[in-house]
Amino acid sequence: MKIFAYTYTDPLLEPTPDPTDWGWEVDQTYQDLGKRSQLQQLFNDCKTQPPDYLLIRRLEELGDSVESVSNAIAQFQALEVILIAVEQSYNSSQESTSPRLDLLKLLQEIQHQQRSRRIRSGHARNRLNAAPPPGKAPYGYRRGKGKYIIDRSTSPVVKDFFEQFILYGSLRGAVRMMAKKYGKKISVTTGRRWLTNPVYRGDTAYQNGEIISDTHTAIISREEGAQVDRLLRRNSRLPSRTASAPRSLAGLVVCSECQSHMTVSRVTIRNQNKEYLYLRPITCQKHPKCRAIPYQEVLEYTINAVCRDLPLAVAQMNFPQLDAVKNSFSEAIARQQEILDQLPALQETGILDEETAKFRAYKLHTEISDLQAKLATLPPVNLRSVAQSVSIPQFWLDLSESERRFYFREFIRQIKITRQDKEWKLQIIFIF
Repeated sequence: MKIFAYTYTDPLLEPTPDPTDWGWEVDQTYQDLGKRSQLQQLFNDCKTQPPDYLLIRRLEELGDSVESVSNAIAQFQALEVILIAVEQSYNSSQESTSPRLDLLKLLQEIQHQQRSRRIRSGHARNRLNAAPPPGKAPYGYRRGKGKYIIDRSTSPVVKDFFEQFILYGSLRGAVRMMAKKYGKKISVTTGRRWLTNPVYRGDTAYQNGEIISDTHTAIISREEGAQVDRLLRRNSRLPSRTASAPRSLAGLVVCSECQSHMTVSRVTIRNQNKEYLYLRPITCQKHPKCRAIPYQEVLEYTINAVCRDLPLAVAQMNFPQLDAVKNSFSEAIARQQEILDQLPALQETGILDEETAKFRAYKLHTEISDLQAKLATLPPVNLRSVAQSVSIPQFWLDLSESERRFYFREFIRQIKITRQDKEWKLQIIFIF
């Protein structure tokens, strides 16, 4: 018994299948990538040495239209080759009580699949040309000739939104600012999508999850984008709604006795303008409950502890190893860019045709984007100098509560309060 197998793959849409993954012992495999030259060779070989069976994955791989698929099926039937589509449970040797109905259903399925393939292929070719995906342009941009163009009337709103978030680290605060200053009302969910959307950094993201860098003019710089990502990761570690809390210690303090996060409570006295702030556990299960602690005292202890311990914590970091990782990413990006620069010359000399060159360029662009994203997640190189600057007590005293909140969360993961009789002590856990 002789068995042949045939596959057609559009390299823009799917990876090349494993020629041995059929579950049958195949004598010869024919594979086409983008064009169907091997299909014609298969027809010629079937005329001289016809196999008993021909395996394919799906019938629509035999042509680009229903007519071409029907002609291919007819040719194999004329050659008495049994055609089996393994992913569609189709076997041309099986007799049916309603052949016309089966054929109609089959042709409708092939027509649907080929229409879907044409749409996906069109989107894939747009990706090769780094063209924007279908749909409305993101706020701050408008569509130009094959790329996004900055909308000068709305891009300042987006720029101000990002600057507000970077300055204060509060998504809700940035959303409120935009509504108050520009009358542009968006939800917090939409604001988060803006912060994570690669389009504002000059990149284009597609539905398949791949990103191509530097496809259009960016509204924020790479450095600002990296800062946004760090702030989002930092805020994700905090309890809900504390990222935009007005007090700098909100969301950071935990009672080590009851393991509860502590919230900032405000107490006022009737007929007096003065207010008193306390930190008290949110979900304390102890009886009696853990006592509240004056907020100002914890703040002063925290500032002193940061000034004392932060330079020591930074000094223990392995900066040479961190620099080596950054250099490794930078060198990999440079190598990929060097290959990218060689593609036009290879196309001119005929080594690569236009479609292959575009496909290779697309892959290189997505690999560069992945490397840039990994590089952006690493800590800033000036961390040691920053630690020296913020280890001065006067630096913290000159800041507002919102500014102090930003810097605390840049360095501190958690502040633990340990109680000892009527006294308490404080332990700071840094992010690094």
